Amino acid sequence: MDDRRTVKVSKYIAKHLRHQPERIGLVLDEAGWVEIDTLIAAAAAHGFRFTREELDHVVAHNDKRRFAIDGTRIRASQGHTVEVDLGLPEAAPPPYLYHGTVARNLDAIRAEGLRPMTRHDVHLSADRETATRVGARRGRPVVLAVDAGAMYDDGHVFRVSANGVWLTQGVPPRYLRFPESH
Repeated sequence: MDDRRTVKVSKYIAKHLRHQPERIGLVLDEAGWVEIDTLIAAAAAHGFRFTREELDHVVAHNDKRRFAIDGTRIRASQGHTVEVDLGLPEAAPPPYLYHGTVARNLDAIRAEGLRPMTRHDVHLSADRETATRVGARRGRPVVLAVDAGAMYDDGHVFRVSANGVWLTQGVPPRYLRFPESH
């Protein structure tokens, strides 16, 4: 499977497991799971065909580990805009986590902090490199440090997804450290 096909199948699956399952007639369970055969059949019925082997390749080779398989079921690891309960337990974060963004968002972030926007949670990275890659998807990246240890001590809840993305409901401005050049 070539890289272009891998990306195309991955984006299609992500769109329908995270944001628009109803568009192809999928019904996710309360935790976001759907039978793999049901996903493949629904996609084919809506003009996008892929095989189980292609799906397995996408899951195994996705650098962000966006998907989880449990037996005959699949779900997105995080990033949903549809209502799901991933059942992730609370976890104590490392002292600092990181968030990648772009300069045009900094004024709003300084004023309001990090908000989940259309998602259920704010996504944070355990390292600067990952946050840089995330921010680079929208332009020249700016990486913010989040004083996660202080947030946790102040009662904020953190969870970590199966693929290592840290999730929290929001990050108030006082816990953010901005780069000096911005």
